[in-house]
Amino acid sequence: MQNSRRGQVDPFIVMDVMEAAAAAEAAGRSIVHMEVGQPGTGAPAAALERLGREMSAGPLGYSVARGIPELRARIARHYGEAHDVDLDPNRVIVTAGASGAFLLAFSALFDTGARVGLGEPCYPSYRQILKALDMVPVGIPTGLETRMQPVAAHVAEYDLAGLLVASPANPTGTMLGRDDLASLSDACRAGGAALISDEIYHGLTYGTRAVSALEVTDEVYVINSFSKYFSMTGWRVGWMVVPENHVRVVERLAQNMFICPTHASQRLALAAFDCREALDANVAVYAENRRLMLERLPRAGFDRIAPPDGAFYIYADVSAHTDDSIAFAREILEEAGVAVTPGVDFDPQRGRQWLRFSYAQSTAAITEGLDRLERFLAVRSAAE
Repeated sequence: MQNSRRGQVDPFIVMDVMEAAAAAEAAGRSIVHMEVGQPGTGAPAAALERLGREMSAGPLGYSVARGIPELRARIARHYGEAHDVDLDPNRVIVTAGASGAFLLAFSALFDTGARVGLGEPCYPSYRQILKALDMVPVGIPTGLETRMQPVAAHVAEYDLAGLLVASPANPTGTMLGRDDLASLSDACRAGGAALISDEIYHGLTYGTRAVSALEVTDEVYVINSFSKYFSMTGWRVGWMVVPENHVRVVERLAQNMFICPTHASQRLALAAFDCREALDANVAVYAENRRLMLERLPRAGFDRIAPPDGAFYIYADVSAHTDDSIAFAREILEEAGVAVTPGVDFDPQRGRQWLRFSYAQSTAAITEGLDRLERFLAVRSAAE
């Protein structure tokens, strides 16, 4: 049978790296995982215990398409607590992870051929989902001078129907401040472009509070997830906040695309909101890992990095060592036993000179990985 043009998307390279790392482990090698953006911890134990009791009490069937009312109300309350935003729970839509939210957002906002701006480097699946929906991802090159984030002038410059921003961003960890988000919102409004704010790394910040786009405008789609701060990657549950007059549009799409988010995951997510002490302890581990990375990566030879305000990544310029980040990542895996992600996943053009290092694992694992990287580069430099 023939394949559709929509199916011709690029691979998600970090998943290929994970497979190569898994194959090395299956062959008996010790691998330190700095490739995948996944917490080394699982869902909070107290939340899992509560879910177990609820599942024993009876079957968890379909929920309503927008998610169980208790969870939507709790998410709305979260915006009051964290961002001083009085949010109507009716505007909250629970989704099958952030990925489900992107499908719903792009489908609700854009027609075929719509030009949607992405500040590069960026999470690669934005680009591929847009392609699969017959939309046009428009890569906007960014640099350290703008903290690797798009700016307001880009909306008109690139003739955009929409702009997707992320703060904290993947792969860089950089954040947008309140004034940045306000100027981007104003530019989108003036240009008739939709604004989408990816906030899935909220909660993972180190000294500076993350600002939600909802603090500056209601004319925005805000997307978040329980995967990162809440350590619930495999449970596949996220949420989005949309303008009031978009709720029914998104609901109809959700009914037909997904029926509803996984009911058990929603119950677990609701319980996880009451586990802040355990979750904040995870963030303390990331903070120590970040400190170690910032201290030791430059010493090893990776001395030009994006400002890692949040998330759990370091995006490093490796042009002093290679102009082929895919080959370099393969060499690091084979020679050092450390899995890292090539920058071409996030920036098809300039990413050949960058690598992403995740520090989401235990501090012991990160320390071992840094030891291995230092030895690898020392041996490599001596051989050159």
